[in-house]
Amino acid sequence: MQHFLYGLLSILLFGIPELTPILGELIDKSAAGAAQFDKEIAPCVAVMNKLSVENFKYEDLTLPEMATLDKYEDMFYKGYWSILPPGCSWYCGDGPKFLSASSHLVASGNIDYRATNAHDDSYETAWVEGAPGPGIGEKLSYHFTATSPRVTEVIIINGYVKSAEAWQDNSRVKQLKLYVDNQPYALLNLEDSRREQSFTVEPIGTGDREDWAAMENLPDWTLTFEIMSVYPGEKYPDDTAITELYFDGLDVH
Repeated sequence: MQHFLYGLLSILLFGIPELTPILGELIDKSAAGAAQFDKEIAPCVAVMNKLSVENFKYEDLTLPEMATLDKYEDMFYKGYWSILPPGCSWYCGDGPKFLSASSHLVASGNIDYRATNAHDDSYETAWVEGAPGPGIGEKLSYHFTATSPRVTEVIIINGYVKSAEAWQDNSRVKQLKLYVDNQPYALLNLEDSRREQSFTVEPIGTGDREDWAAMENLPDWTLTFEIMSVYPGEKYPDDTAITELYFDGLDVH
C-alpha cells in the first residue's frame, strides 16, 4: 500500500508540510433562505407529485409544467441544504467505512453534534467537539477499507454554517493536523471564512489496484484531523465546529 509515502518523505526532508486552501463557494445559508427555497420550488414539487402517480408520463404534462420542471428540477433534487450536486461523484466509488471523534458536544433538544454530521452532505448540521475549552487536540477520524478510492483533495466547510449567526457564535478551526494511519502528514491552515476550502494532497490510499481480491485482504486505513488552533466564536468560544469535511480523488470511473 502507498498510503503515506509522500507524507513520510516530506516529513523526513522538510518536516510536516503546511498546506493553504483554495477558496470556493461562499456558503450563505439561513432558515429564512430555506423557507424561500421551499417557496420557489413549490411549483416543481407539484409537478413531481403528478409524475409520481402510477402510469402518469412526462408526455402527459402541460407545456408550462414541462417548463417548470426544466427550470427547477436540479434545485429539487439537490435541495437547499445538500452539499454535493446531483449525479455521480467520487463517492460513487465508495467512501469512508465510518467516522469517529475523540468527543462531541452533548445534544441540545433534537439537535446533535456527532462526528457523522461532518460527513452527511448537509450544510445544516455540524460536528462540534465536546472537550473542555476550545477543543485543542480533539480529533475527527475517517476510517476506510483498502478498496476505497484514493483521496487527492480534502474539502472543508469550516465552522457552523447553517446561518451567519451560528457561524459567528461558534469557534472555527484555524489549523488542523492531518494524520494518515496515525502518522503526521500535513498541517492544514484554514481561513476564517464561510467559503469552501480545498486542500490538494498526493494520492492517499491503495495505489496498486490491479488485483481486487488482494486489495480486499489489505488492512483498513485512516485519515485523522486534529484541531491545533481555532478562531474564537463570539458566544460559544469553547465550542469549535466543522460543518463538513469530505473528499475527492481517483479510482472512480
